[in-house]
Amino acid sequence: MESVEQRVRDLVRRRGVDPMGDPAAVGLLIDEVLATSPLVPSETRQAVLDAVAGLGPLQRFLDDPTVEEIWVNGPGRVFVARGGRSELTTTILAAGQVEELVQRALEHSGRRVDLSTPFVDAMLSDGSRLHVVIPDVTREHWAINIRKFVARAHSLVEAVALGTLTPHAAGFLEASVVAGVNVIVSGGTQAGKTTLLV
Repeated sequence: MESVEQRVRDLVRRRGVDPMGDPAAVGLLIDEVLATSPLVPSETRQAVLDAVAGLGPLQRFLDDPTVEEIWVNGPGRVFVARGGRSELTTTILAAGQVEELVQRALEHSGRRVDLSTPFVDAMLSDGSRLHVVIPDVTREHWAINIRKFVARAHSLVEAVALGTLTPHAAGFLEASVVAGVNVIVSGGTQAGKTTLLV
């Protein structure tokens, strides 16, 4: 897989492809490389795509709709939350890989993290929120937290069906938006404020 990944990265550089901005183009480059490598296992394509155009070993958690949150407390301590419960995964990152993934995630946000800015908050392209803290704020390792943007209700009707809003509250909210009045949305962490606004 490493040789396929390196060949794809070389093509990305030579052809001026933005891997995070155009993953479909990266997929075509991977297909081009794999066409000349018939003995490569079929799952290699997704692994290379994740490594080049995504967040490597963390990408599968970003793509998993059951995962609500991802956090990395060290290269060998990658956790996810599903249904409000945290679990330690079997994912192990190389020490330099954590920093590389953070820099790649921050590339399109215009933000940076270094000794002068040891913690940063940014938004990923899918709306997920990224929070990074580096030593000496943390004791030893870079700490990463990704709160995924999980929209379960796509309309007020669905929010009522899920029990998020009463029919009366939904009607009042809809009338307020139509009338153009100011609306304040408040609540605790992960209460659904951003999801409601979307």
